[in-house]
Amino acid sequence: MGNSGAAVLMMFLITMIVTSDQISFSTAAALTCNAVELSPCANAITSATTTPTPICCSKLKEQTPCLCNYMKNPFLQKFINSPNARKVANTCGTPFPTTCT
Repeated sequence: MGNSGAAVLMMFLITMIVTSDQISFSTAAALTCNAVELSPCANAITSATTTPTPICCSKLKEQTPCLCNYMKNPFLQKFINSPNARKVANTCGTPFPTTCT
């Protein structure tokens, strides 16, 4: 997916945040899980040739505790479970969960 794919992903994420309570979760550490925080990674996730930006890596590290929740969300799992998402995580040096309970 090129720029249009990233734009579609962005709009999808924003729509889901606005219309669904399923995407926002809180952890004991007061971290707010919000998939929109990963929007700087949209181009890198949707394009095999785009390198993640430092902002993307920073946001991905912040949201790492939330990835299992995102994987369980039917609206987000195809993006989070994609090979490009794992590639972005590896490039950023961010641990990516192999199993979620």
